[in-house]
Amino acid sequence: MEEYRLYTTMGAGFESVVAKELQSLGYETTTENGRVFFKGGQKDIVRCNLWLRTADRVKILLKEFTAKDFSTLYDETYAYDWAMLLPVDAAFPVKGRSVRSKLHSEPDVQSIVKKAIVDKMAAQYHRRGKLPESGSLYQLDVHIYKDTVRLSLDTTGESLFKRGYRIEHGGAPLKENFAASLIKLTTYDGTHPFIDPMCGSGTLPIEAALIARNIAPGTWRKFAFDWFDPRLHEELLKEAKSQVKPAEAPIWASDIDQSILEVAKLNAHNAGVLQDIRFKQVAVKDFTTDLENGVIVSNPPYGKRLKDKQGAEELYRQMGEVLRPLTSFSQYYLTADPDFEKCFGQKASKKRKLYNGNLRVDYYQFWVKRK
Repeated sequence: MEEYRLYTTMGAGFESVVAKELQSLGYETTTENGRVFFKGGQKDIVRCNLWLRTADRVKILLKEFTAKDFSTLYDETYAYDWAMLLPVDAAFPVKGRSVRSKLHSEPDVQSIVKKAIVDKMAAQYHRRGKLPESGSLYQLDVHIYKDTVRLSLDTTGESLFKRGYRIEHGGAPLKENFAASLIKLTTYDGTHPFIDPMCGSGTLPIEAALIARNIAPGTWRKFAFDWFDPRLHEELLKEAKSQVKPAEAPIWASDIDQSILEVAKLNAHNAGVLQDIRFKQVAVKDFTTDLENGVIVSNPPYGKRLKDKQGAEELYRQMGEVLRPLTSFSQYYLTADPDFEKCFGQKASKKRKLYNGNLRVDYYQFWVKRK
């Protein structure tokens, strides 16, 4: 089976998390900003789309070259053996992006690449006029950075954060792969308790339960490799479902808002993990637990979400009073408030800068030694 040069894309700051995931699946990786590269065939593409919790997409890198003018872009694109990849009836839209490059007009980049592919396929398939584009979808991407062009084929379709279980949400939910990445930055592996005392629509505890039960995050969704032999997806999905296991330790999720907890329960039901999570309506100031030696991960409301910085900081003080004494728990909090440590009453062991969408946030990590 043909081996491809593959790469995954991910949110800024999560390259090492995705690389570790790929390495745990058995792949050798190389990393650059926003991308982790590896090699594999069609089976590996299906497997990675099914199993990667923290990436955005899995792409096939088709060709890489330098282009500072449109004639070079056309010629290098035309030179690729498109008929080897695309059947005569393939639908192949082209998305384009250009950053810090001489060819800075993205619409022109897209149209030149599209024209080169159409012209090459017309020659290879001995066609005149338009190609039908009525068959399987092949989403092609052209990305130019500092005049280096990468032509790639997306195998994912909708971003991997769209697991398929989150039918409803409220407030400002974390994307599923962002939540999974936050958990992967902790010591959590499903063998000790997990708590989210401000769970909102439940993304963090649900992703924790999927990790704990070894449920592939791509179980419920379709991908963009429908031109593969469909038996490959069926076989690997069946294999993934056979590897699901029972949860070993409690997962607790609470919130002050009962209506958002109902949404969280529905999402957990859709993900098949409702029975693995204990949901409870309780304000942070009233939170108690008899669990020990676990992990607390939460995305507490912050000024931009509460529209009230003072209210957010009062919440952080309450968190400090209630959660700081839980000294057997490693604790991890995501917030955009630079005064979080001051309000919480403790300096973090580590603070990691991240971006939740376009919002600059910090991930405050308070570590303890496990008993």
